[in-house]
Amino acid sequence: MSLQGDVCVVTGACGFLGERLVRLLLEEDKLTEIRMLDIHIRPQLIQCLEEIRGDTLISVFEGDISDSELLRRACKGASLVFHTASLIDVTGKVVYSELHRVNVKGTQLLLETCVQENVVSFIYTSSIEVAGPNANGDPIINGDENTPYTCSLKFPYSRTKKEAEQVTLQAQGEVLQNGGRLATCALRPMYIYGEGCRFLLGHMGDGIRNGDMLYRTSRPEAQVNPVYVGNAALAHLQAARALRDPQRRAAIGGNFYYISDDTPPVSYSDFNHAVLSPLGFSIQEKPILPIPVLYLLCFLMEMLQILLCPFKRFTPPINRQLLTMLNTPFSFSYRRAQRDMGYAPRYSWEEARKRTMDWVASQLPKERERIKAK
Repeated sequence: MSLQGDVCVVTGACGFLGERLVRLLLEEDKLTEIRMLDIHIRPQLIQCLEEIRGDTLISVFEGDISDSELLRRACKGASLVFHTASLIDVTGKVVYSELHRVNVKGTQLLLETCVQENVVSFIYTSSIEVAGPNANGDPIINGDENTPYTCSLKFPYSRTKKEAEQVTLQAQGEVLQNGGRLATCALRPMYIYGEGCRFLLGHMGDGIRNGDMLYRTSRPEAQVNPVYVGNAALAHLQAARALRDPQRRAAIGGNFYYISDDTPPVSYSDFNHAVLSPLGFSIQEKPILPIPVLYLLCFLMEMLQILLCPFKRFTPPINRQLLTMLNTPFSFSYRRAQRDMGYAPRYSWEEARKRTMDWVASQLPKERERIKAK
C-alpha cells in the first residue's frame, strides 16, 4: 500500500540510514511532505534532495530530540514518524546520562508528541545489540523473533536502545487526542554497511596506518549477517506501508522484527576484508593475541577506566562486550518481516558489495592524505 499523500517525519534524517530512507521515500512514494529532523542539517544535502523531490515538499527541522516545541512543530499534521535518530556508541566514549537522554527520553518525548498531534504510525530503528550476544558468548545461528535467549545487557548503548524499543512497543494502541489509535513497531537491523558507513572508513584508516593490513579482531567462525543500507531503508518503507494496511497494521503493531538480507554470513573482520581486499588490503591471519588474553586485557582496561574516572576520562579502544560481540556467531533471518510486511531485499550481495566498494574506493585517496598529514 502506497504512502502517497502522507506527511512523514524522519528523525536522524542526515544520518547514514536516515538519509538513505529520505532518498528512498522520494523515489518510491509521492508523499505530500517529508519533514527532516536532525541535530545538524547539511545544506548540501538539502540542495541535492531539492533536485529529486518532484512535487514532495521537503521541510527542515534542525535541533535536539529533547526539544519538545521542535517535536511538536515537526509532528503537527503528520501521519507517520520514522525514528532513526540515536546516539551510537560501542566503545564507551559517551556518558550514560547523555545516551539515556537522547536514546530513551528522546524516544519517550517523541511518542508523547505523536499522541498529542494524532500521528497514527511510529517506526523505531532499534539494533541487533538489544538481543545480545550475552556475556557467555552463546551463539545464535539463523535465529528469529521467537528464538529463546537469555541476555543481561550491561553496555550503556545496548541498554538504552533496548529501553527505547520497549517504550516504543508499549505505546502500541495508545489513544490519540482525536480518539484514534497509535500503531508502533521496531526494526532490529543487523550491522548496517554501505555508502557512508563510518565504521568501514574507520577500519580502512586503521588498515592504512598498519601498512594496508587489516587488523583481525574476530575469529573466522564467529559469523554474523550484515545488512546493506539500501535494504535496511527498504524494510522501513515496507513497515510503513504495512502499518497503512488495516489487516497488516493489526499483525505488526507492537512487534519487533529482525532485518537482514542475503549478505553471506561472515565474521566482522572477514566482512571488512571482503569489501576492502579489491583495494589492496590484506588481513591478519590471527588476532594479535589469543581472544582469552584480549578479554583479560579488556577487563584490566575497564578497571583502569573506573579508577581514573574521578580524575580523567579514559576510553579503552575495545571492551569486553565489544570483544564478545565480535567473536560470537550471531545471525538472524528476515523471514518474519517478509511474511508480515512484505519485505524482500532489493539489492543482492554482489550489487551491495560493489556499491560499497566503489564508495570506499572514492574515499581512499582522501583517507591516505588525511592520515599522511597527521
